[in-house]
Amino acid sequence: MRIISGSVGSRSIAVPSSVARPSTDRLREALFSILGQRVIGARVMDLFSGSGALGLEALSRGAEGCEFVDESRESAAVIRKNVKSLQLKNARVVNQDVFCYLNGVSHDAYDLIFADPPYWKSGADQDYVANLLSHEKLPLALADGAMLVIEDPPKNRREDTNGWKLLDSRRYGGCGILFYQRES
Repeated sequence: MRIISGSVGSRSIAVPSSVARPSTDRLREALFSILGQRVIGARVMDLFSGSGALGLEALSRGAEGCEFVDESRESAAVIRKNVKSLQLKNARVVNQDVFCYLNGVSHDAYDLIFADPPYWKSGADQDYVANLLSHEKLPLALADGAMLVIEDPPKNRREDTNGWKLLDSRRYGGCGILFYQRES
């Protein structure tokens, strides 16, 4: 896996063995093409960060800083290794459950939040996307006009919910990208 573009474009990054489906190059290239200039100077949070590919790509493309949050120790260690090897600045790695972390997050702190949670496939699985969109503290973490970008299988057919407006959804193979903003 590699960084697509920016200051460390084409550089390789490590992926934890526990990451079942890292964001593909094609998906990240499309995502960051859609986001365009929104990334430059943005304060970014990468939830369920795995290898940190989304946050690392944002930093490479000019984000002001990124906070990576993942409860896996292996993921946190790999992200630290990636940040160090790429010599990226203003990165903070938090090894904690995402929902516990959100309970203590600062108000108006982030312009862009990425979330790539485990996929919800059946009623027996936890629906992390629904839990994120209903989490009472998540909206407080967003600056005015901020965007929440979630990877989710397209078959889940998400809509506006709990004060979140679905701006756009895209499909790339078996992966979908949802673009949400808080309704005014």
